[in-house]
Amino acid sequence: MTLSFDPASPSFRCGHFIGGAFEAAEPVLSLHRPSDGVEFAGCPVADADVVDKAVRVARRAQKDSGWGTCRPRERTNALLRWADLIEQHALELAQLEAVPSTRLIGQLIAGDIAVTAEQIRFFAELADKEGGEVVPTAGNQFGLIVTEPYGVVAAITPWNFPLSMAGWKMAPALAAGNAVVLKPSEMTPFATLRMAELSVEAGIPAGLVNVVLGDGPVTGNALTGHPNIAKVSFTGSTGAGSAIMANVARTGIKPMTLELGGKSPQVVFADADLALAADCIARSILFNGGQACVAGSRVIAHESIADELSDRLIKLMAQPGPGLGWEEETTYSPCISARQRARVHSLVQAAIEEGAEVLTGARDMDHPGYFYQPTLLTNVSQDNTAVREEVFGPVLTLQTFGTEDEAFALADHPTYGLAAGVYTRDVSRALKSLHRIEAGTIWINRYGRSRDHILPTGGYKSSGIGKDLGRDAYHANRRSKSVLIDL
Repeated sequence: MTLSFDPASPSFRCGHFIGGAFEAAEPVLSLHRPSDGVEFAGCPVADADVVDKAVRVARRAQKDSGWGTCRPRERTNALLRWADLIEQHALELAQLEAVPSTRLIGQLIAGDIAVTAEQIRFFAELADKEGGEVVPTAGNQFGLIVTEPYGVVAAITPWNFPLSMAGWKMAPALAAGNAVVLKPSEMTPFATLRMAELSVEAGIPAGLVNVVLGDGPVTGNALTGHPNIAKVSFTGSTGAGSAIMANVARTGIKPMTLELGGKSPQVVFADADLALAADCIARSILFNGGQACVAGSRVIAHESIADELSDRLIKLMAQPGPGLGWEEETTYSPCISARQRARVHSLVQAAIEEGAEVLTGARDMDHPGYFYQPTLLTNVSQDNTAVREEVFGPVLTLQTFGTEDEAFALADHPTYGLAAGVYTRDVSRALKSLHRIEAGTIWINRYGRSRDHILPTGGYKSSGIGKDLGRDAYHANRRSKSVLIDL
């Protein structure tokens, strides 16, 4: 059976999901399919009144349902049923995501849907296994640290991995006993809406999962600045994260988890397995068209192997061709929009004007969709635009080094510290790199996350604050209270 389908066949509903019910709304924003540029649907923009309704409904549902105070295993069981339903509706969800987004139908079925269900199951199982503690105090006293949910968590997810990012945000918040109001990207909201509907079918009380559609300046600001939002969780650009911090500061004080931009280095030492390194590097920048915050976009290679590595990379980067996201054989993603592709090209041109040499790519692909050719640039300094700026497209830079100190100096970025890759057969050098590179995640002889959701993810510097995934994400959705009792 083929996974390919007619992109006009899914139902792209325009509206919000509040209190367990879909609420139709008038479209404001026109949406185009990135694979072929065809306009196919519209998206509403929730104003402050709609956002306020969603927050009020969520707050009431969290209190009235007893979700935060029930036997934790009840939350576990409901979340496990939700994960099962997501897998059962995998094809429907994948179709709703493949048309408006950069995610491909084959990759969605093989990866994103299953990963989303796994993430929900991971956090579901923490609900009745993570708690407070009894602490040492004087003999005539009893000291406790107890934890409780915040109340209503605001979540904002990006367009590059809509379903799995929704799982990142909602699963730990719900497992910890909170309600959620989520704003997906206005470009890719449809699978998230259906995912929310399935939560009610799974037995999660209506009103605990709410989805409001809209843009950042209107809907996002209203949501993050709402006085009854107790915590904010956001994944997106560093600029947008800074704006959210400023908005929260204007309206109050609340904790935030921010996973932001990256400009991640991949350091290849002379003793590395070059076939492995080239394969990992190429996949890291070709996957989703380079539109991932952890994309390993800066290659830093020892001067003795740089030419061979670049030859391997050029061959690998020449392989993918454009295709339609709803056709099973497609393996390469477009840019999300014409505007994003133009931005990628403008940054590449700026880098060339500053002296960068093009080894391959640096132009649009001949296709109706928003495809950009995989690009490899060399002869770039640390202050070159392509090294300094997050391109968020299929663009690699290649720099060379002679000594370890030079390698680690090049790996350091003044702004970002999200992830890094290191390729070497020397265990001592690999371990040394863990301390020399400032990044929230270091991958050795691989690049990219596994499906071990116990490993948290998050950045250093302007790549974010707090962690998603792992126990850290669960604990970030509960607040602690100290209790001291005289006996």
